[in-house]
Amino acid sequence: QVQLAESGGALVQSGGSLRLSCAASGGPFNNYHMGWFRRAPGKEREFVAVIRASGGRTDYADSVKGRFTASRDNAKNMLYLQMNALKPEDTAVYYCAAKRWLPSTTPADYNYWGQGTQVTVSS
Repeated sequence: QVQLAESGGALVQSGGSLRLSCAASGGPFNNYHMGWFRRAPGKEREFVAVIRASGGRTDYADSVKGRFTASRDNAKNMLYLQMNALKPEDTAVYYCAAKRWLPSTTPADYNYWGQGTQVTVSS
C-alpha cells in the first residue's frame, strides 16, 4: 500500500510561482501512475495533471496547460508540480494520487491519496 504526503502549499500573489511536492512510501513508486488533482471551495475535485509511471508522458487539464509542469523522481519516490503564472482561480486544496495499470484523469480511478495541501492565490 502506498502512502502519499503533499507539501509546499502556501499563500502566493497572482502571477507568482509555487512548487508542490508529494512524497511516496510503502510501495514500488515506479509502478504507479501519479495524478495531481485539486478541489476549490464549493466545487468537485478536478484533474490537474497525470504523469506516467516511467515519467515518459504527462497530460494536463486545459486550464493549467502551459503554466503547470508535473515531474517525478523515481529514485527518490517524489512527485512534483511546478506552478507558474498562478491565478486566483487556481486557489484550491491540491492532492496527489496513485494508481496502477492505466493512467487516468478521473479521481475515482485512483486508489491512494495524500491529505492535500492548500494553495491560495491572492489577486
